[in-house]
Amino acid sequence: MSVPGKPAQADSEGCTGTMNAKEDAKWLQWVTRQFETIAGEDRVINLQEFKAALNVKESFFAERFFTLFDSDGSGTITLQELQEGLTLLIHGNPMDKLKFLFQVYDVDGNGSIDPDELRTVLQSCLQESSISLPDEKLDQLTLALFESADKDCSGDITFEELRDELQCFPGVMENLTISAAHWLTPPTTQGHLHRPRPLTAAYWHNHRSQLLCLATYLGLHVLLFALAASAHRDLGISIMVAKGCGQCLNFDCSFIVVLMLRRCLTWLRTTWLAQVLPLDQNIQFHQLMGYVVVGLSLVHTVAHIVNFALQAQSESSSYQFWELLLTTRPGIGWVHGLASPTGVALLLLLLLMFTCSSSCIRRNGHFEVFYWTHLSYLPMWVLLILHGPNFWKWLLVPGTVFFLEKVIGLVVSRMAALSIVEVNLLPSKVTHLLIKRPPLFNYRPGDYLYLNIPTIARYEWHPFTISSAPEQKDTIWLHIRSEGQWTNRLYESFKTSDLVDCDSKRLSRSLKMRRSQGRPQVSELSPENHQFCNIKCYINGPYGTPTRRIFASEHAVLIGAGIGITPFASILQSIMYRYQKRKRTCPNCQHSWMEGIQDDDMKLHKVDFIWINRHQRAFEWFVSLLTKLEMDQAEETQEGRFLELHMYMTSALSKNDMKAIGLQMALDLVAKKEKKDSITGLQTRTQPGRPDWNKVFQKVAAEDKGKVQVFFCGSPALAKVLRAHCERFGFRFFQENF
Repeated sequence: MSVPGKPAQADSEGCTGTMNAKEDAKWLQWVTRQFETIAGEDRVINLQEFKAALNVKESFFAERFFTLFDSDGSGTITLQELQEGLTLLIHGNPMDKLKFLFQVYDVDGNGSIDPDELRTVLQSCLQESSISLPDEKLDQLTLALFESADKDCSGDITFEELRDELQCFPGVMENLTISAAHWLTPPTTQGHLHRPRPLTAAYWHNHRSQLLCLATYLGLHVLLFALAASAHRDLGISIMVAKGCGQCLNFDCSFIVVLMLRRCLTWLRTTWLAQVLPLDQNIQFHQLMGYVVVGLSLVHTVAHIVNFALQAQSESSSYQFWELLLTTRPGIGWVHGLASPTGVALLLLLLLMFTCSSSCIRRNGHFEVFYWTHLSYLPMWVLLILHGPNFWKWLLVPGTVFFLEKVIGLVVSRMAALSIVEVNLLPSKVTHLLIKRPPLFNYRPGDYLYLNIPTIARYEWHPFTISSAPEQKDTIWLHIRSEGQWTNRLYESFKTSDLVDCDSKRLSRSLKMRRSQGRPQVSELSPENHQFCNIKCYINGPYGTPTRRIFASEHAVLIGAGIGITPFASILQSIMYRYQKRKRTCPNCQHSWMEGIQDDDMKLHKVDFIWINRHQRAFEWFVSLLTKLEMDQAEETQEGRFLELHMYMTSALSKNDMKAIGLQMALDLVAKKEKKDSITGLQTRTQPGRPDWNKVFQKVAAEDKGKVQVFFCGSPALAKVLRAHCERFGFRFFQENF
C-alpha cells in the first residue's frame, strides 16, 4: 500500500492540479504500463481486477470507485477512464476531490446523504481500518457526524454541508486521495530521509563513544600485528603474517567474552564509565569481534599453509605437507607438537560456531542450534591454550572474571526455584507472566532477566524485559510475545492448560498478593484467558539496559512499537508510583497537588510516550496502566502535564484517505464530546497511520524542556529511521535490543 497523501507530497503543486510537461508525460507512461499489467489482453479492467489492484478489504469502496471511474456505465474501465479518474484524484483541485467524495457517500445517487447511507459508509470505513466497534458505537459515530454536518436539520447532508464540515479539518482536502496499490501512483522522485554523512557534527554527537572505541580497537590491532610481525621478520613474509594475526587473535579470543559479562556491564552502567564507553552496543561489538576473529583465523591459516608448502618443497625438510599440517610429528607448538592439529580443530569449531550464529538460524526457530554450538567456546579455549604458548596469559584475567560471573549467576539462579503464580493470555499471542519476586531481587525500570521454565525446555534460558515497576514488591511481570519455538510452546501450553499446576489455595494466595501490592491492574483480565498456577521457574538477573538513562534525562521521548512497550511499561509504572508518593491532599478542602518531581535519581522535566501498534487489540496490553497515568494528571493543565501520551494505529487509514475520512471525522467529534477515545477508551486520541517523525521531533524541539534523549524499543528498520531523525535534530538516540 502506498502512504496516504503521498501523491500530493510527491507533486508539490498537486493541490493546484498543474504539472509540467515532462512530469505529465512520465506519469502517463507509468499509468499506461500499470494498466496493461492489470488489464490483460482485453485492454479493459473489470470489477474483480479493479478490486484486486485497489487492494481494499471491503467491497463497498471498490464498487463505488469502480462505478465512478466507469464514466460510460459499460461495466469495465478503459485506459482513458482510468487516466481521467487518477488525474482527478492525484492532481485534481480540492473541489474536484470533494465532489468525488460526495458521490462515493451518496450511494443512491439522489444528490444527498441520509443517515443510513452514512452508516453504511462508516461501517465500511471501520473494516478498511481494521477497527472493531460495537453496533451501538457505530450508531453513535454516525449520528455525531450527521448532526454536525446537517446544519439545517433537514435530515439530509447536501454537498455544501459536507464541504463546510470538511473545512473544520484544515489540510485534509488538499491532500485527499486513495491509498491504493502501487500501480495507482508513480514512484516518487523524492528520496527517503538520508542519514547524515559520518563525522558530521550530528553523527559525531550520537556515535562519538563508538567511533573512539573502534579507533582504539583498530589501533591496538595494528600495534599488535606490527610488533609480532617485526619480531619474526627473519623467518619470511608468511610467518610474519601468521604471527601478526596470531597475536591479534590472542587479544580477540580472550576479550570477546568481556563484552558478554552482563553483571559487570550492569555495574558499569552505574559508574561514570557509562558516559564514556558504548555499553549499549556490547552485542554489536561482540558480533564485530566475531567477524574479525573469523577473518584473522582464515588469514592466519592460509599463511601457515603457505609456509608448510614452502617447507615441504625444501630439500632440507624431512616432512611432507600433510604431516606438517595435520600431525604432531614435526613437533610444532609448545605442548607435544599440538599446534597444527589443534589449529585445524579450532578452525572447524570456529566456522561451525560462526555459521550457527547467523540470524537465519537464531531467529527462525533454531535457537537451540545457536545456543549449543556457542558453548563450544569452552573447548575452543582449551585448544587455544594448547595451540598458542602465550594465549593463557591473555585469558587469565578475562577468563577468571568470566568464570566467576558464570558461577555467581548459576548459584543465584539455582539457589531456589521460583513459581509462576498467574498467567494472562493477551491479544496477538502475548503471554503475561506474574512470577513471585525473590527477596533480594533488586532492579531498575527497564531492566531484563533470563527466564528458564524446565517444563518448557530444561536447559534453555531466554531474555525478557521486566514490565513491572521496582516499587511492586511481591511479583515480577513479564510480557512475552510468541515469535519463536520456545515462546510459542509457552503460549500454547498455557492455552491448553498443560502446564497449570493448581492447588486448593490458589485464589486465596492470589487475593493476598493483590491486596498486599495495592497496585493498578495493567492487563485486562478475562476469565477464559486468566489462570492461577504454581509452576516452577528460574530467573537470572537483573541486567541493565540503555533505558536506565531515562530518569537522568531532562526531556525523554519513549517510543515503543508493539510489544516494544514492555521496558517503558516498567518505567511508566515507576513514574506513577513516584507521582503517588509526592501527591499531597489538604485535609480541610481536599485540594490535591504535586510536590516537585525532581530528586537525585529523577531529573525529568517532560516525558513523551509514543506507542505504535498495528492492530486495535494490541492496545489492551497496557490500557489500564495508561488510563491510570491519565487520571493522575487529570488536574494538571495541558501545558503543565509531565507525561504526554501519543497513540498510533498503523492499520487505520488516515484522514487524507477517502476510505477513512468520514470515520476519522466522526471519531474526532465523539472524542471531543466524551473526552475519551472510542478505540482505546483513553483521553488521548488514537491517531491513524504512522507518525510523521519530522513533525513529532519538531514539536519536541519547540517545547524546549531541556536536553532531549530518545529511547526506542522495536524493529531495527524503524530504529534506522528514528536514528536518522535524531541526528538531524541533535537528539541522543538509544535503542533497546530485543
